Amino acid sequence: MNFSLGQRWISDTESDLGLGTVVALEGRQVNILFPASGESRVYAQAEAPVTRVLFNPGDVIRSTDEWELTVSEVQQHDGLYTYIGTRVDTNEPEELKETFLDHFIKFNKPQDRLFAGQIDRFDRYTLRYNTWQHRHKRDQSPLKGLIGQRASLIEHQLHIAREVGQRFAPRVLLSDEVGLGKTIEAGMILHQQLLTGRASRVLIVVPENLQHQWLVEMLRRFNLKFAIFDEERCAEAFADSANVFETEQLVLTSLEFLTKKKRWFEQATLADWDLLVVDEAHHLSWSVDKPSTEYTRIEELSRDIAGLILLTATPDQLGHQSHFARLKLLDPDRFYDYDAFVEQERHYSDIADAANSILQAQTLNAEQQQVLTNLLGKQGESLLNQYSRGESDAKEQILEQLLDRHGTGRILFRNSRSGISGYPARILNAYPMTMPSQYKTAMNVMGSLGSAGPVELNAVRALFPEKIFQEFEGKDASWTQFDPRVQWLIDTLNSTKPEKMLVICAKAETALSLEQALREREGIKAAVFHEGMSIIERDRAAAFFADIEDSAQVLICSEIGSEGRNFQFAHHLALFDLPLNPDLLEQRIGRLDRIGQTQDIKIHVPYFENSAQHTLLRWYHEGLNAFEHTSTTGHMLNQEFGDELLQLLASNQYEDEQLAELISRVSTRYAELKAQMESGRDRLLELHSSGQGKSEHLVTDISDVDDSFELPTYMINVFDIWGVNQEDKGENSIILKPTEHMLGANFPLLKDEGMSVTFDRDTALAQEDLHFLSWDHPMVEGAMEMICDDDFGTASVALLKNQKLPAGTYFVELIYIAEAMAPKALQLGRYLPPTPIRVLLDKAGNNLADNVAFDAFNQQLNAVGRQTASKLVNALQSAIHPLIASGNEMAQETMESLRTEAKSAMHKAVDSELQRLSNLKEINPNIREDELAHFHSSRTQMDEYIDKAKVKLDAIRLIVVSH
Repeated sequence: MNFSLGQRWISDTESDLGLGTVVALEGRQVNILFPASGESRVYAQAEAPVTRVLFNPGDVIRSTDEWELTVSEVQQHDGLYTYIGTRVDTNEPEELKETFLDHFIKFNKPQDRLFAGQIDRFDRYTLRYNTWQHRHKRDQSPLKGLIGQRASLIEHQLHIAREVGQRFAPRVLLSDEVGLGKTIEAGMILHQQLLTGRASRVLIVVPENLQHQWLVEMLRRFNLKFAIFDEERCAEAFADSANVFETEQLVLTSLEFLTKKKRWFEQATLADWDLLVVDEAHHLSWSVDKPSTEYTRIEELSRDIAGLILLTATPDQLGHQSHFARLKLLDPDRFYDYDAFVEQERHYSDIADAANSILQAQTLNAEQQQVLTNLLGKQGESLLNQYSRGESDAKEQILEQLLDRHGTGRILFRNSRSGISGYPARILNAYPMTMPSQYKTAMNVMGSLGSAGPVELNAVRALFPEKIFQEFEGKDASWTQFDPRVQWLIDTLNSTKPEKMLVICAKAETALSLEQALREREGIKAAVFHEGMSIIERDRAAAFFADIEDSAQVLICSEIGSEGRNFQFAHHLALFDLPLNPDLLEQRIGRLDRIGQTQDIKIHVPYFENSAQHTLLRWYHEGLNAFEHTSTTGHMLNQEFGDELLQLLASNQYEDEQLAELISRVSTRYAELKAQMESGRDRLLELHSSGQGKSEHLVTDISDVDDSFELPTYMINVFDIWGVNQEDKGENSIILKPTEHMLGANFPLLKDEGMSVTFDRDTALAQEDLHFLSWDHPMVEGAMEMICDDDFGTASVALLKNQKLPAGTYFVELIYIAEAMAPKALQLGRYLPPTPIRVLLDKAGNNLADNVAFDAFNQQLNAVGRQTASKLVNALQSAIHPLIASGNEMAQETMESLRTEAKSAMHKAVDSELQRLSNLKEINPNIREDELAHFHSSRTQMDEYIDKAKVKLDAIRLIVVSH
């Protein structure tokens, strides 16, 4: 190396120091000052890890006085470069000595980095190109936003998620029966809307007791971090913002909070939201004369929010006014008058009746034929004739057209368990026991429970004799020593070993006492899960229960265990006590009774004979049929007969005749409600909601992505290159930990203490402490953005050892990116995603890319040291410049072709959807005018952005042949 005072050099190992200046030469050492960072370095002249800075004709350089020069010629005198050219601001001739180059010059262009000696390792260049390819493929994938949820692949859920998630500002009512996954469907819709840019700000409103469940579900299943807004959070945020609801993008709050706190409600209405989600929408009571405060609050909120998703399991057949009110929230222009709605409903039921006959392949009567003919027109007559002749295709075509014309089919989705397969049986095992004398004595001493205090309080006390015993004997009294339910639990666990069992009881104290008894008396491994634990502690308990090896056989939960967690890998459920609320009982059983459960569920219920527990058991089993079947009518029956039940429970006497008479009336009413619901089932609506089998391919396609090694291979390569430590945790999972040697201080989502991840969906479902990495996961997205948005891997040099080619032969590989900068909400990436264009030039300027595949070529190349690479670049620099110019022209030609193809694909897709919706609007008024306007506007905007699309050089690699 030849150094002279005033020369400009850049450090090969510390490129962030900026542009350096040689300030002293002493013996064999050189002192270089880096003014931009205020640092200086002393190197041995023969081995200094620095590269001389040389700009070339055509480059634009900046002086220390901040004016710019377009270089036309470079001269050298006394070891210093002088750049001759034209000033950008005055357009006059000017000279600039290298000593006066701007200290803060950064080499952002790939070619500048290559010529400045900022040469990346071989594997980083390869990773960058592979990352662009993955991003390109993912942006065009119809599965984007559908593959990342921690949930089983259920056809009807995927159908609803795709159908609604791809709409502009969806306004729908999700009304699936309990256990069919409304929360998952809503989360999948949100996930798609947020990932694709259709929405960025979301407000979720739920009953107060469901806030934690929603927070956990959104985070664990979809990696969506919502912030709970309550009085405390709003008071804190008010110090930072005039509108507290503008401080977060994703907000979760309670209906009670918005109802009672007018000040904060008004701020919520003034905030800008894209989507509003309301759970348990049946709580929004409404009548023509007097809508509830809860209803009016949501009505006011939804008026200025484009998208609205309502969730409720309450059947529409059991309350037309309330059903109408929910539809009115979704589309007030369409559903403005209740009487008109009732008249329309009558016609819908006629259509549904005819559709039911077709579904069951029955002969249509004259009235049904007339209804269908009026609806389907001349084409319908032909199809009906074909149907009457038994032609199978006619049935499918008639149903297809009926689905499009169905009155509320576009905004209402409802699946029932009877229409969805895959559910196991529920088997009740009841265990009568004699109440211990200690309990009887304590209850007698405490007095007659039915004679004083509120009835409901006395009923609750009667159901928990262990609590009364502790009140009498003191909190330290150990009821587990004599309570026969404890020994029963030990014996049951031993007899079912190694099968896992979930135990649910009402109180945290009960759960802790049971765990201690199992551990001390039998050495049974048990995990505890209760509200006093932090989320991390609950995660650990759930993971200890879920693990296959060296894990807990039993998880003992307080009531919170029946919220937000799914344990369908277990098949035994022990209800140590019973809740008063039938919905809560269904929630408990629902932790195991879910799609994905592979075996029948054994429900174990120990109870004290001739006590309040015995009464409640019979009420649920014989009256509500709530143990072995989903209790869709439990809430209504509880409202009608609950007061009578409380009187019986509070007396703490087993009144057999009174109970039998009550159960007789309840079971009769139960049968009436079930018949009413079954007769009112809209099978056409259910067929539309389930996807009519058209979403089977989604399950297959996502399963294929899950089974592919493409993502694990890519991410493990990213971890290796970035310096993230990986440890095998067990089958299908690894532990990631940051190291001191990482390329950057932070890796997306990686915490200082590390995290456990899996690429396997089944493993993620069984072990909720693991992060499920998919192409939709924010860690994967963040890693790809980190690589593509930086200069990571943009300049590289490699050697090709090939005896058939003369030594010294060289190639220049150029990677261009064609992209259109457009608002994310337009989703232009479906038609013109950032597209890598590869150009491989030999020294004559011939493009070999079509004949020489990247991967095959890459495997023949070898890495080269940085010093050698810099020498090769300097030797060939003058030859590389014209090749880059040729590559630019070739890339621009490809850009034009991509632009034409993108416009053609966009026009075809958008025009097709516009035509479909326009035709549908003529027969189904639920197609909103703003949806059509959105497509028209989007088409125009995308045309403009595609026209403005540009191509840029993203990475460059010099390949030199050696022997």
